[in-house]
Amino acid sequence: MSTTTPNSALSDTELLLEIKRLSSKERQATARLVAALGELDARRLYLAEGCSSLFTYCTEVLHFSEHAAYLRIEAARAARKWPAIVARLADGSVHLTAVSLLAPHLTEQNHCDILAAARHKSKRAVEEIVAAVRPKPPVPSSVRRLPAPTATLRTVFDDQPGPSPLPAVPAGAPVVLAESSVGTTRARRPHDVTPLAPERYKVQFTVSQETHDRLREAQELLRHSIPDGDVAAIFERALTRLLTDLRRTRQGKTDRPRPSQREGSRGRHIPAAVKREVWTRDAGRCAFVGNQGRCTERSFLEYHHVVPHVDGGDTTAQNIELRCRPHNAYEAQRWAGFGEEDTVREAPASFVVIG
Repeated sequence: MSTTTPNSALSDTELLLEIKRLSSKERQATARLVAALGELDARRLYLAEGCSSLFTYCTEVLHFSEHAAYLRIEAARAARKWPAIVARLADGSVHLTAVSLLAPHLTEQNHCDILAAARHKSKRAVEEIVAAVRPKPPVPSSVRRLPAPTATLRTVFDDQPGPSPLPAVPAGAPVVLAESSVGTTRARRPHDVTPLAPERYKVQFTVSQETHDRLREAQELLRHSIPDGDVAAIFERALTRLLTDLRRTRQGKTDRPRPSQREGSRGRHIPAAVKREVWTRDAGRCAFVGNQGRCTERSFLEYHHVVPHVDGGDTTAQNIELRCRPHNAYEAQRWAGFGEEDTVREAPASFVVIG
């Protein structure tokens, strides 16, 4: 008879604790696996198993995906040189992607400092650390027509059985394929922003014929101020204008702010003065505070009435806060009351009420 408790029978608090426990066990198991793979690699035991490489052993014997095998092999080989990596994987301070990005740049002198700097960092933040350690030269501005696709990405993996491990890419989209040290191939999406050096980034995207024609027209009209037609300079100017407009409409920012005459209004309209005050106070970030701290989301932000408008809430800065779209909807649902399925999970006891 199974003693496993079905997740559906757990309360919200119990489920959160169970997920944290399982995540901790997974990290510890991954760290032990990485250390063991490093030893197996050093002894070349995969040869006696009928595999020509550790990558083949991981994909054909252990049945990892190509990407999962790549990350673990990179981490295993790095951990052989820098054993501190194993402990950091076990406690969750670094993840496998971070290790694979940092490994080529670690030395006896810098590995402790770099691993410490990467503690609990996202992939993008780790890429910025790499760019600071090993900066790349700027890429020249260029505009080119994309060739018509003559083959699908599947041809890259003709020697691999089963479906392609890469996500679908729209026809005509540019894809840069980078070969890894263990024989896998990874795709870079056409809209990537990649750090090259501190405060220097490579931006890559695809535009339509109409946008291309507009760019050419802008180059011609700006020759007096941008003689070489540098796309990066035009892009910077356009973004500056766009952000000025967005800050005005979304944040109420203006060069000549005026006090709102509707500060105490109970209407749905939020005056620009209130928007400015709320955006500055909340630092352009969702202000919802949960059991693990404040939400970090800065996208899809909305102005949230702490006391809803339908219940008499006014539009003063004291009653307006920033919320990301999911938390705005979540609080609206919570204000209206929980559904029947929520009342049986001890949900109210785990919430932090703000306002």
